[in-house]
Amino acid sequence: MNNQPNTPSAQNLVDTAAANGTFKTFGRAVEKAALGETLRGPGPFTIFAPTDAAFEKLPAGTLEHLFKPENKEELVGVLNYHVLKGRKSSADIGKWDSAKTVQGQLAPIKLTDGKVSIDGANLTVADIASSNGVIHGIDKVNMPAPTTH
Repeated sequence: MNNQPNTPSAQNLVDTAAANGTFKTFGRAVEKAALGETLRGPGPFTIFAPTDAAFEKLPAGTLEHLFKPENKEELVGVLNYHVLKGRKSSADIGKWDSAKTVQGQLAPIKLTDGKVSIDGANLTVADIASSNGVIHGIDKVNMPAPTTH
């Protein structure tokens, strides 16, 4: 048996986040955006999951707006801005200036005093391994820049 600390759990990203207990709102958002099947799939993905406390910092009404069925595309964009393709550790990410998100935009990355942040959100919990990727908890919900069609 392998007892390494970053040994992937048998659970996928969605179930790992749910089991953690601090990503309940993120889990609800994933289900409302119908991304559960994708994030339970083979991946691998790296997710910067805002904690429940991060969602509470959003301006009043923002979450309710995003959770409305007619705003599903916007919610998908916000969530995909928190996802990278591949399994990336916090040590890997800390070496970068930016990361290309699944949403398509680059998110700026900074390493300050050994702490990693992505688009201004600080990693509060790093390297939560799962069967199909890794989760990093962050203290802010990042919003992608508006896109023009």
